[in-house]
Amino acid sequence: MARSILHMLSPLKHMSPFDVNMAVDAGFDVVIPYTGVMLEEIRPLVQDAIFSRAPGDGSRTSIFIGGKNGGLALDMLDAAQKAFVPPFALNLFTDPAGSFTTGAAMVAKVRAVLRDKHGGELAGRKVVIFGGTGVVAYCAGVLVALEGSHAVLAGHDGTKRVSDIAAGIKQRFGVDIGYADGSTPEARRAAVAGAEIVLSSGPAGVNILSAADLESVPGLLVAADVNAVPPAGVEGVGVMANGEPFGHGKALAVGALAIGNVKYKTELGLFRRLLATEKPISLDFRDAYKLALEIAG
Repeated sequence: MARSILHMLSPLKHMSPFDVNMAVDAGFDVVIPYTGVMLEEIRPLVQDAIFSRAPGDGSRTSIFIGGKNGGLALDMLDAAQKAFVPPFALNLFTDPAGSFTTGAAMVAKVRAVLRDKHGGELAGRKVVIFGGTGVVAYCAGVLVALEGSHAVLAGHDGTKRVSDIAAGIKQRFGVDIGYADGSTPEARRAAVAGAEIVLSSGPAGVNILSAADLESVPGLLVAADVNAVPPAGVEGVGVMANGEPFGHGKALAVGALAIGNVKYKTELGLFRRLLATEKPISLDFRDAYKLALEIAG
């Protein structure tokens, strides 16, 4: 059998060591990182990879697309798919900065807690997502919208960038995403008014919502925070929290390590899926979410 080869592409100066470690631990025989890769370079790189092996070995050749830009990663994935020349193809997987699997894990954990401890589903809920200009928020926003929630992206620098992101999501996925100003304490409190679920994916070590902010949201059911560096993004949500009350009515907390456990297993599981498949496959955050749902239970 042909050896398993993983080509890891990133538009950034460095390929993420986290992702390289995950790929090696998943069991690839050969892992090669490429950095500074531009969108227009995807086609020739993919065709170099597919034409160097027999069509039957396409499933033993994989390309991982990293970076830190969700839209660009999806554009690169699309360009890679269009570069195939049947019967020549290979496996594709995109997870920029690990954010697709993180966003999928966060939504999967929240869905499990909501169902198991509140007896409800995501459909029809108002979900406010802080860190709204980041890839985790992008992914989470699409996923909760696809579940039937009213998703709102809150931007730390106002509404311009999050409104543009929401418009891009509508064009790409056909789902409606709201947006809100998250630039000041007053704006953040206005953004969470009426929310039942709050997701925080802001920068590490930055408190976004205070206890007083949360007291103004009497209908809050679940608050999740991916920040593992003190102070918490959502005050009172500990990194180990796994669906426990944290002092705000019926609200339950989901912390960074509970999310991270599902994220780690999801990313590793998708790498292993590339190794196990007999026919070339393409994986993005929607595939990550399906696996994360299985893992979260």
